[in-house]
Amino acid sequence: MKPVLIFAPLMALVAWSFAIMLFMAYKRWSAGFAGRLKRGEYKVGESAEVPADVRLPGRNFRNLFEMPVLFYVLCLALYMTHNVSEAPLVLAWIYVALRIVHSLIHVTYNKIMHRFFVYALSSFLLLAMWIMFAIELYRQA
Repeated sequence: MKPVLIFAPLMALVAWSFAIMLFMAYKRWSAGFAGRLKRGEYKVGESAEVPADVRLPGRNFRNLFEMPVLFYVLCLALYMTHNVSEAPLVLAWIYVALRIVHSLIHVTYNKIMHRFFVYALSSFLLLAMWIMFAIELYRQA
């Protein structure tokens, strides 16, 4: 297996982050043009007056720079240590799919228990991937 394949799920999550950023911009601009936002709502961050449906994409965008950072680091570490195999590659794709599902729940109907379940599942999957990576490094030492 070519180690460079680990960059495909990494790039997919990067592309998804940009998609959410564009959706966030769309929600903000459309709310602004519709008169739902007052001037200066974002002057020093997001004010409490911003409608929830406009706030959610921004919160989700920020969320894509929390736990996924550990995913990006893991992908790079797998590549650099030549530990890309079928298992981490499949798990990486599952992680990306879970993050996309999490985002879709968050920016649409936003049922907290559904969102939490997917978030927890993706976080435990990422932890398992890190544990598998650590075990493999220990085995190689």
